[in-house]
Amino acid sequence: MTITPRALTTGLATAVFALSAAASAETLRWANVGDSLTLDPHAQNHGQTHTIAHQIYNTLIYSNAAGAQTAGLATDWYILDDEPDVWEFTLREGVTFHEGQAFTADDVVFSFERALHANSDMRPLINTITEIWAEDDYTVRMRTDGPNPLLANNLTNLFIMSREWAEANDATVVQDFSAGEENYAVRNANGTGPFRLVSREADVRTEMERFDGFWGMDQYPMEVSRIVFTPIQSGSTRAAALLSGEIDFLQDPPVQDVNRLENSGDIVVRNAPQNRSIFFGMDQGRDELRTSDVEGENPFADRRVREAMNLAVDRNAIQRIVMRGQSAPAGMIAPSFVNGYEEELDRVTGTNTARARELMAEAGYADGFSVTMTCTNDRYIEDEGICQAVTGMLGQIGVNVRLNARPNSIHFAELQNGELDFYLLGWGVPTLDSHYVFDFLLETKTDDSGAWNFTGWSNEEFDALSRQLPTETDLERRNALIAEAWRIVQDEIVYLPIHHQVLNWAMRSNIEMDVHPEDQPMIKYLSFN
Repeated sequence: MTITPRALTTGLATAVFALSAAASAETLRWANVGDSLTLDPHAQNHGQTHTIAHQIYNTLIYSNAAGAQTAGLATDWYILDDEPDVWEFTLREGVTFHEGQAFTADDVVFSFERALHANSDMRPLINTITEIWAEDDYTVRMRTDGPNPLLANNLTNLFIMSREWAEANDATVVQDFSAGEENYAVRNANGTGPFRLVSREADVRTEMERFDGFWGMDQYPMEVSRIVFTPIQSGSTRAAALLSGEIDFLQDPPVQDVNRLENSGDIVVRNAPQNRSIFFGMDQGRDELRTSDVEGENPFADRRVREAMNLAVDRNAIQRIVMRGQSAPAGMIAPSFVNGYEEELDRVTGTNTARARELMAEAGYADGFSVTMTCTNDRYIEDEGICQAVTGMLGQIGVNVRLNARPNSIHFAELQNGELDFYLLGWGVPTLDSHYVFDFLLETKTDDSGAWNFTGWSNEEFDALSRQLPTETDLERRNALIAEAWRIVQDEIVYLPIHHQVLNWAMRSNIEMDVHPEDQPMIKYLSFN
């Protein structure tokens, strides 16, 4: 089957308890374990960062709660019949930015060119674009390096900025997040989205108010007039805040409190399979690990060690004890609704500690080794608990882990600087295609690929397979390439998959809002009953 162009179209607790419990029904008090890393919309490909950005900015296309591509600032998009390497986007007319600038094709051209900058963590999603131009004020064309039938899938988190605003505020260049640099867009924002930024104190509180000039005022409920977003690291404090009425919507209720919240009478918990897999990465490329007691060699570089660790991790126990059943044990880093998923590859077998010890001895580590595991404590569901469990499991085969759990803002900065030996990470697949996993997590790390591959793993055969995918339009051949690539990854045991998250949202019973599989609440859809 060949794809045709037209077929492709279409301590923080104080901040919470200081909030007024008498807030009006139109004010949404929303909490989550972690915060956006930055307001610069092109600096970080990070879930909670995108979630906040979706309230303030718009994308050309976005994914709704059903996972369907939905018109945002573009009303139509397709590949030209006579030029299979050119996409055309028809833009929405009459749109204004929060500070009054008129939205035109020039802002789209600017935003994409900005997102292609070397500092941008969004660059890998659009790096096949070789040329972008405005045909007129409301038509944009993008030429790719060969046909790219999945380009539109990659644009659901690519936010559009005002060129005029960015130039006026010296924010034309993307923040260099890993270097700790800032620009005006890091703490300020001017989008075309449903809510306008009022104030922000990173990791403490972000306030937004409804933008009554929003182009979608008559297309969405838009019943929330004000959002007060507060990150709260402590799970028990988050649950208590919802139970006591201090907040209205809890994006990530602790798994141990789900039943208590459901039975409280005034709270509903809605859930769905989440588009996110949790796993561990190991730096296999260095000659010597930074935090190990082994000198002159790297235990992770030996496949037998990685296999031993894989056999030692009891994913079913993590699901049962740590996650209280709120996860699906995983053998691969892609949930079931992603193209390229295979049930056989995702099947989790039982642990085999005896065989794991044999493998450690065969690799020359019968006496084991030590290493530091770096983990977030405010990003994923029960992230620190997962790390604690895995620490104990690996200890049974002689891998003596020192756990370093800390906020995700520190974790991701050090990870992106390539400073971690053994680390926890979660990954969603907004494109619903395996190439997104391959491009970011598995291709050899270069300026144009492998942006989140901090393992040092490099495989020429895999790279050759993956790099054919963006321009392969024959579906049968493309899927065969994906299957072959996954088999290389699984055989090499590049990562240690743990589970696919199950997503729970807890909210007041008078709130109606569908769970988004990418854990991205879009408050424009929220209504009160």
